[in-house]
Amino acid sequence: MLRIARASMVLGFVLGFGALPGRLYADTRVEKTLRLEPGGEFRLDTDMGKVTVTGTSESGARVVITSKHKDLDELMSFRFEEHAGSVSIVARKKHRFSFFGNSGDNVQYEIQVPASTRLSIETSGGGITISGMRDTVKLNTSGGGIRVRDQVGDLDADTSGGGIRLTDVKGKVRANTSGGGVVAEGIDGSIRAESSGGSIELARVSGDIDAETSGGGIRIEQAGGRVHADTSGGGIEATFAKGNSMGGTLETSGGGIEVGLDPEADLSIEASGNGVRSDLPLRVQGEISRGRLSGNLGKGGNTLRLHTSGGSVRIQSL
Repeated sequence: MLRIARASMVLGFVLGFGALPGRLYADTRVEKTLRLEPGGEFRLDTDMGKVTVTGTSESGARVVITSKHKDLDELMSFRFEEHAGSVSIVARKKHRFSFFGNSGDNVQYEIQVPASTRLSIETSGGGITISGMRDTVKLNTSGGGIRVRDQVGDLDADTSGGGIRLTDVKGKVRANTSGGGVVAEGIDGSIRAESSGGSIELARVSGDIDAETSGGGIRIEQAGGRVHADTSGGGIEATFAKGNSMGGTLETSGGGIEVGLDPEADLSIEASGNGVRSDLPLRVQGEISRGRLSGNLGKGGNTLRLHTSGGSVRIQSL
């Protein structure tokens, strides 16, 4: 008799639990249109959720929030605020711990704002995607990657949960991740890129470059300004754009260094490693040795320092 009762309880639990997914997987959504004119500010601070923001030519902030696995009213509380020239949204989890785990990947924000809006996005549970903005942007997530394209204005991007990918950004850039690599292409301005979890790849950066990683190699193409690159996790490959005589420092303990220079540039070059080779005509200064080279390219000028303790150095013509 006791065995039958226990079996009935287990069967009841299984049947009851089996009925839950139909309810859990029904999408729920919240839609809001908030007053926001061009030149204003939009702020989002949420405990969870993927965030997508698109800049448009229209006034107003249009916000759609969806949840795939649980009713939004049960999952989170929202505070929408409109002020003169600004809109803010604060979203907090109603239950700190949930039987259903972290639902961050299942909550999504789709947001449209005027392109000329100062943007501040912070989420603890998802990635961030931004496009078409025409003002300063600040992004922070601990739960996913960051993607930005077609941005005009300074950008500050920080994540501990994924990589960062930037395409066609005009302004000063700071990109920091401990959860992946940094890839940036078409940066009209300077960039500071830091990673402890992956490689750094930068292409067509017009301004100065400051790139540091302990989790991979560094690859730079068509650097337009001064370059500082430092890694303990791989090699460094860098090419300087035509006419670039700004110099810099490339240093690694995890691999070799290959650098491509404009033969018409004017630079003072100091290179050291397990072997140094130059395909460019340098006027060598001091003694010549296999592991060290000091000399001038063209008329000399700004210093380019190349040092590796984990490989060789090669200097090539573009």
